[in-house]
Amino acid sequence: MGLKDSIQQVLAKLSGTPAKGDEPEEASAKAAATDGRSQAELEASYAALEAKLGYVFRDRSLLANSLLHRSHIHVIGQDREQSNERLEFLGDAVLGLVTNEELYQSFPDRSEGDLTKMKSLLVCGARLSEVATDIDLGVHVRMSRGEAATGGRQRSSILADTTEALIGAVYLDGGLGPARAVIKRIVLKGSDNIVARRSLRNYKSRLQELIQSRYKSPPRYRVVKVAGPDHDRIFQVSVSFAGEVLGTGEGRNKKTAEQHAARVALEKLENDPEHLAGPDA
Repeated sequence: MGLKDSIQQVLAKLSGTPAKGDEPEEASAKAAATDGRSQAELEASYAALEAKLGYVFRDRSLLANSLLHRSHIHVIGQDREQSNERLEFLGDAVLGLVTNEELYQSFPDRSEGDLTKMKSLLVCGARLSEVATDIDLGVHVRMSRGEAATGGRQRSSILADTTEALIGAVYLDGGLGPARAVIKRIVLKGSDNIVARRSLRNYKSRLQELIQSRYKSPPRYRVVKVAGPDHDRIFQVSVSFAGEVLGTGEGRNKKTAEQHAARVALEKLENDPEHLAGPDA
């Protein structure tokens, strides 16, 4: 580029008018801004996603923002704050609130430890990625061509984060009621089966969560007895806390016996929540 052309470029930028040679660059920027899709195609994409959510946005710009991955923002030269990450932050909080409320109402007999475990199963990244896959969210996310080429539309972390951003957008657009309806429709649907499938069968973890939610020390496991020949041994294990044996269990290996002992201890503590409430526990 000669001196004359350089001066014209500078003057054009100062005046806000396009300079000679800007047209291809401007066209490229516009193409990048729509990630290769026309505005009509984007609108069709938004409408298809709204149908899957069962919610129509009053302000489509919120929906559009929820689908903006940071790789796309980088391509079009905007700040990272313009991506969907802020909506993701908000959506995570809304999702947590609604899930906690639903679990609290649906399982009145469950302990705080159980509810916490159930929530973690329902809103973890793996679960949110499944939700995104169910509604084909990946095809709607606006990301750089490089990100898409390396599998970005199927990447679990991107799908999970975008799901949270989408929930945040619904909340800002319609409030808590519509956000709750969308969460129940796409995230919490079939929650009983999800919990049963993944689940609360890890009695040792549940017992530790229950006790450590009240006290800082974990329960202790001890092998009480090993019986039978080497090829067919039976382990008996006890679990105790603060010097008190809370349960014993048996199994063909130590791990199984510990799980059985923890189950017995959980049943005792769930039937008598104040059992470990003594001041010296």
